[in-house]
Amino acid sequence: MNFAFSEEQEEFRRLAKKWLAENSTSSQVRALMDTELGFDQSQWKEMAQLGWQGMAIPEEFGGAGFGYLELAILFEEMGRTLFPSPFLSTVGIAAPLILALGSDGQKQDLLGGIAAGEDVVTVAITEPDGSWDLAQISASATKENGGFTLEGTKSYVLDGLAADVLLVAARTEDGLGLFAVRGDKLERRGLQTMDQTRKLAKVKLDGVKVPLEDRLGAENAESALALVLEKAIVLIANESVGGAEVCLEMSVEYAKTRHQFGRPIGSFQAIKHKCADMLVQVESAKSAAYYAAWAAQEDENELRTVAPLAKSYCTEAYFHCASENIQIHGGIGFTWEHDAHLYFKRAKSSQLLFGDPAHHRAVLASRLGI
Repeated sequence: MNFAFSEEQEEFRRLAKKWLAENSTSSQVRALMDTELGFDQSQWKEMAQLGWQGMAIPEEFGGAGFGYLELAILFEEMGRTLFPSPFLSTVGIAAPLILALGSDGQKQDLLGGIAAGEDVVTVAITEPDGSWDLAQISASATKENGGFTLEGTKSYVLDGLAADVLLVAARTEDGLGLFAVRGDKLERRGLQTMDQTRKLAKVKLDGVKVPLEDRLGAENAESALALVLEKAIVLIANESVGGAEVCLEMSVEYAKTRHQFGRPIGSFQAIKHKCADMLVQVESAKSAAYYAAWAAQEDENELRTVAPLAKSYCTEAYFHCASENIQIHGGIGFTWEHDAHLYFKRAKSSQLLFGDPAHHRAVLASRLGI
């Protein structure tokens, strides 16, 4: 058994940490928050040169052929700096879906564009009710005139404005279908969100025509989509670990340097307890997230149990640490100028993305027969 990352994986972590420290500073994150697309397109190209977008894409389609363990490391480090990019939507969700359902031509075209940093691809699943339950999808795809006509509305679409291609989930006569639609064919509108580092959009599908060859997979796509979302929540868990650890580090550093009544506030028992509780949460979250990443790569049966557990625990640990970070910082922690609120908002959005912790605990209970 090996309970640690390999030397090569740790070296990759070191290089990723260094690049993100230089390219995802607080000032850069805040500047991108104010843009419509929410990411730097030149950075997206540079990341492709580093091989990040193609990391989990097979070599035959322009990628590097690594797996979810390497992706988990990268998501953890991105979580530490709140890196604003369409990496989750494109690499974490769209790429594995294309790999699972696409034809050889679709894989060459779409995966090649992702790996080269030429395309941003996202998946349009949720509708105005905000449910991530695939059974609740009501958008339709009617077969006619040698293609499909899409009807309905998608909402809360990750990077929906930035995407060059959207993989739209819609009902067909033979089950759930997934359709590749160019972004310029759709009516899209950005949504106001609490977490400004993660952009969402509303997409109208009314009367959009899609050729037959742009459907991914000839059969029901529901099982493949469910599995990819299961792995995506593992990536969110690892991202949350990175953010939670930064909140702990910020709190400890401030507790050492902030003096009150002639002594560091870290010497007060109440602050010690808060920091100790945060450390326990972070270390426990690491164990859950890392094991889930292993399961995503090696054991899909085990993944069904550990993915919802990791998502619910790690995002709650992140939110706890982000909340305590604000409390330990006191008055300055509530200001716009301090970064504490950025982590707090990301923690809350991560809790809700792909279903809140209560939803995933209910899923886990159902699978365990409780």
